Amino acid sequence: MGSVYRLTLRQLAGRWRLAIMTLLAALPVLTAALILRSTEAPSVAEFETVALSALLAGSIVPLVVLAIAAAAFSNEVEDRTLANLTLAPLPRWQIAVPKLMAVLTIAVPFAAVSAFLTGHVAFLADPKATVAVTVAAVAAVALYGSAFTWLGLMTTQAIGVGLLYVVLWEGFFSGFVSGVRLLSIRHYALALMHGLDPRRFAGTDHLSLPAAVVVSAVVFGGFLWLSIRRLRRMDVP
Repeated sequence: MGSVYRLTLRQLAGRWRLAIMTLLAALPVLTAALILRSTEAPSVAEFETVALSALLAGSIVPLVVLAIAAAAFSNEVEDRTLANLTLAPLPRWQIAVPKLMAVLTIAVPFAAVSAFLTGHVAFLADPKATVAVTVAAVAAVALYGSAFTWLGLMTTQAIGVGLLYVVLWEGFFSGFVSGVRLLSIRHYALALMHGLDPRRFAGTDHLSLPAAVVVSAVVFGGFLWLSIRRLRRMDVP
C-alpha cells in the first residue's frame, strides 16, 4: 500500500496542477476580504449563500478535488498501465485506498487553509465559526475525492463529466430544487457547518448534525466500495 500511495503522490503533485489549485484556493479568501471592505456588508445568510455555498463548497472545493482525483486512476487507464497494479498480489482495496488517501493528502491542505482563512477573515476570527467552515470544507474534500476517484475509474473523460456534475447538479439543480439537496455533497458539507455552529449559521433547511455525519460517512464509504468493485470487475488491457 505504501508504494502505491507514494507513486500516486508523485503522479498527482505536478507543478502546474499545484499552482492552479493555489490560485483557486485563494479566491474565497479574496472574496471575503473584498466583501468586508464593502460599505454595505452582507448578512451572514447572504455571505453563506455567495461565498461559502456557491463559491467555496459549490465551486472551488469540487474543482480542486476534481483536478486531482480524476487523475488518480485515469493516467493508468489512458496509458494502459493499470495492469501493472492489478496483476500485483494485492487485494483491490489495497490499491483503491492508498489512491484515495493520496488524493486527500494533496487536496485537504488547500481546502482547509482556504476555508480557515475565509472563515477567519469573514467572521472576524470567531473560532467556532472558523472551525465550522474548515471542517465542512475538509468533509467536502473527502466526499468529492471519493466520488471523483471512482469517476476516474469509470471513464477517461472524468474531467468533463465531473465539470458537468459540479455545474449542473451541485450548482444548478441543488440550488433550485429542494429535493435534490438530499443527494448533494455541497449540502452535506453545509449541514455539517450549520450543526457545528448553529448560533452563527441559523437555518432549518439542512440536515441535522448527526444525520449529516451519518450520510457523509455512507457516501464516502459507498464511493470507495464502488471503486474497489470497479477494480475487481473491469477489463484491464
